[in-house]
Amino acid sequence: MNDFFERVQQQQEKNLPYVLYCKPNSDTIIGMFQQNDTLFNVTDFTEKGFVFASFDGNRIHLIPENESEIIGAVREKTAADVAGSIQGILDESDKNDFESIVAKGIRAINKQEFKKVVLSRKEIIKLEKFDLTAVFENLVQLYPTTFVYCFFHPQVGLWMGATPEQLVKANVNVFETMALAGTQKDYGSDEIVWEKKEREEQQYVTDYIVDQLQEAVLEVSVTEPYNLKAGSIWHLKTDIWGVLNTGYNLKQVVNLLHPTPAVCGLPKEASKAFILENENYDRTFYTGFLGELNTSFAVDSVSSNLFVNLRCMEIEMYSGTKNVKVNLFMGCGITKDSIPEKEWEESVNKSMTMKRVLNG
Repeated sequence: MNDFFERVQQQQEKNLPYVLYCKPNSDTIIGMFQQNDTLFNVTDFTEKGFVFASFDGNRIHLIPENESEIIGAVREKTAADVAGSIQGILDESDKNDFESIVAKGIRAINKQEFKKVVLSRKEIIKLEKFDLTAVFENLVQLYPTTFVYCFFHPQVGLWMGATPEQLVKANVNVFETMALAGTQKDYGSDEIVWEKKEREEQQYVTDYIVDQLQEAVLEVSVTEPYNLKAGSIWHLKTDIWGVLNTGYNLKQVVNLLHPTPAVCGLPKEASKAFILENENYDRTFYTGFLGELNTSFAVDSVSSNLFVNLRCMEIEMYSGTKNVKVNLFMGCGITKDSIPEKEWEESVNKSMTMKRVLNG
């Protein structure tokens, strides 16, 4: 592993693009090291490589398979180093601002402008030093059931995350996706009780995804909701899979699914417009999507494995690894039964996912 991370450091020092990632429940870390600093883009989703897309869909970047050196490494299972984890200082004005936006969202729902909207906030943490290798290893050790990644491009920036939500997995005409909604903090019990608000929210998401896919699929199957633990957070999850109709391709499926109700709302266009008008910051790549696009080096056949960019952070470095600013992003699903103060508390719980891996 030391040789692997030395290769990462060399790439970073050369200011060249790369991505590291570890798929859910995998022991292999894959590194793609681009051999030039060109900013490649995805146009029709027939490209091969690693895709990194923004929430608004206007930026869909690619680290191409044929322009990169690809290295795999078996991860070492060790204890995560979280002894000096950052706690962060919460500002009362941030709390008031977020609760105000949530209250506005609830009013819009009551006016029947939409059924659900996912509202988010950005929290900034300043660090005296930042150890990329240590943070990445912490992410892999703490969140083994998620898609863990570190993406860098000099024209895009440095992003890291551990996301539990798959956007779509596709192999020829067979696809898999999921509905992921309800959220609650883990208090050490396996007896998870979901309130009416979370159960309704999960059903909204599931019904919407199935409805969106109707025209594109020959058949579709749906499981009952079940509990999924990602770090210290429990979610409600429903698996959805099926076979695409002849004539439908990956680009069309991605456009149908992104942004998902779990990161945007229902209906999509009305809730997205509310988000863009009211959040007061640019999400950029938070709640976008990322992952393998038409690759064949990780499996025997060509396939795509895309995830929603949740539980992530943007790292801004000003003088090497010192004086670093970390932007954290947290979102909450708002329905008619939401309580602004409770949504703030949920966002604080979600922020701990990333704070746990930071050492300052």
